[in-house]
Amino acid sequence: MKTILRPLCSFSLVLALFVPVVADTIRLKDGSVIRGQVIGFKDQQFTILIGSGAQGRRSRTVIYMEDIESIEFDAATTSAAAALANEDNSAPSSQPSRSTPSNTSTVPVSRPNNTSPSSSGQAFFNIKVAVRADNANNGWTNTGLVVRQGQRLRISATGRISLGAGRFATPAGVANVADNDKLLRTEATGALIAVIGDDNDDFILIGTRRDFVAQRDGVLFLGVNEGNLRDNTGTYDIVIEAEAR
Repeated sequence: MKTILRPLCSFSLVLALFVPVVADTIRLKDGSVIRGQVIGFKDQQFTILIGSGAQGRRSRTVIYMEDIESIEFDAATTSAAAALANEDNSAPSSQPSRSTPSNTSTVPVSRPNNTSPSSSGQAFFNIKVAVRADNANNGWTNTGLVVRQGQRLRISATGRISLGAGRFATPAGVANVADNDKLLRTEATGALIAVIGDDNDDFILIGTRRDFVAQRDGVLFLGVNEGNLRDNTGTYDIVIEAEAR
């Protein structure tokens, strides 16, 4: 299985420890695709080895982070991708629509018995992201993580946002605030919610913490369960633990 992450900030040089047969896929915003080995990140630029030159030497190219749409790491570089993911993310332009869903069912939850990744034998990597409460990007924050069906996710949230009109909420939301336009109508207003894919309306209540298994492939988006986001301010601080697959 391959792990896909959007270009973020710092990058660990542990990638250089892997054998040169790995083939990372770098998709640029202009639609072109580069296949090579990502070996470093510095000054907002990724360094990539390309091809298999004479005497084992390969061409080297540098690409600015702002020109990259996504990076798909070969399975051999999953641990290095995890190092890349431990930074704040920037939100790409593609977002789900912010409309009232026709089907507000949530993804079935799978709750482990409080076992750590080391004790359970599963490897997880962390992603940290700030989720905006306002209506920027259709009210969704792109986490930069493309999840796979069957992948286990653990999402934890902290922080406090303003819902406008002197109202405030934590990721658990506020139960006594009426809102007929929120995406999950039976859940607390202002609560942290998620969706997998920009073509999906199976919204997931996250709250302060939720463990679940992805029921489909797609980019993981996070947002706030409220209909009117225009007067909102603040962010929730999120830690995503994603199973390395």
